[in-house]
Amino acid sequence: MLTGFHCNTLPFSCLPSRRSRTRTTDIILSALSKTPRFTSACRSSVPIHPTAFNFPTRRFSKVVSALVSEENAVATDVFKLTYLEGNSWLWDLDGVKVLVDPILVGNLDFGIPWLFDAGKKFLKSFQLSDLPQVDCLLITQSLDDHCHLKTLKPLSKMSPNLKVIATPNAKTLLDPLFQNVTYVEPGQSSEIEGRNGSKLRVKATAGPVLGPPWQRPENGYLVNSSQGQLTLYYEPHCVYNQNFLEKERSDIVITPVIKQLLPKFTLVSGQEDAVKLAKLLHAKFIVPMKNGDLDSKGFLASIIQSEGTIESFKV
Repeated sequence: MLTGFHCNTLPFSCLPSRRSRTRTTDIILSALSKTPRFTSACRSSVPIHPTAFNFPTRRFSKVVSALVSEENAVATDVFKLTYLEGNSWLWDLDGVKVLVDPILVGNLDFGIPWLFDAGKKFLKSFQLSDLPQVDCLLITQSLDDHCHLKTLKPLSKMSPNLKVIATPNAKTLLDPLFQNVTYVEPGQSSEIEGRNGSKLRVKATAGPVLGPPWQRPENGYLVNSSQGQLTLYYEPHCVYNQNFLEKERSDIVITPVIKQLLPKFTLVSGQEDAVKLAKLLHAKFIVPMKNGDLDSKGFLASIIQSEGTIESFKV
């Protein structure tokens, strides 16, 4: 029996239950000797049985079997993904801890709270001090919902030598804070080495262009495990360059599936674009983000419309 959250696969979502609003949701993915499997947990491992799920087959025909216990798995690569709401993640990839686009201090308001002010729904009390010691900070975009200075300033004081991999668009924001920053353009790669000796290869991909057409795109990332058995793809707006990705493969795709729309402008894509992305990368696991699901107020919040659901994405 599952407690504290519910999970659906493929694609699957994990959401805290009302009884565990201050707890994070962990997704553990393992590369086994024969077949990829997954289990999910909130802080501790919870057995998941295959009969507990109705696997959609209309879009994704491959059934993912459940990992009954970590002890029974002969895993060489293990990815543990902890969703911190919004665009924020804590990944434990083969023991290498990667903090992604963190917002853990204050709200998200872009410096204009009268226009937009958003707080988390579940992790209201989760703080920087609750994080484990991380090996790398990964920044996808230069705007406040990814490069959140209210969070990054105190984080830099706690860990000034923390390795950072980021889009060059965030250079003016990150250079004053961190001493060990690697800026990667789409197509370029960098390496992360964890305290446990494991290494990850991070390759930047082309994300959205947030300014004029000639501006450098923001980043998505392909992350390869130390044993080369698992690859993860992350881009938080479901905006991608098809020509860039057509030769790539990723076992795990983290993407929004619910569109966030302003009048005549798409803030966050999803739905059919997420389906195309999953097929393009031949994904085995889809981790749908609900990065628009925040407690928000202000004029901008009042005119943002959502389109689609996780259920409609699965059909």
